[in-house]
Amino acid sequence: MTAEDQGPYWYAADKQALLGRLKRIEGQVRGVHRMVEEDTYCIDVLTQISAATKALQAVAVGLLEGHIAHCVMEAAENGTDPSAKVKEATDAIARLVRS
Repeated sequence: MTAEDQGPYWYAADKQALLGRLKRIEGQVRGVHRMVEEDTYCIDVLTQISAATKALQAVAVGLLEGHIAHCVMEAAENGTDPSAKVKEATDAIARLVRS
């Protein structure tokens, strides 16, 4: 299967798993919303926010790892200068670290 068969991005083959993880995170955020509506104790709300944040960070790290493993490596293997892809990755890392 080529990249074209999988879709425009490397994660197309794992798209359903990725969407499932995002759906669970969406449920966590809805749960936080409900907790605030129900005046839940602050620390309990913060605990759930932390869990949702960690889950979203895990998705981001997985996407970044895949980008490096596929997009950057593919550019290097195809004889294309991978510096633009490396710059994209380092910029994404910087954004993740600052968030």
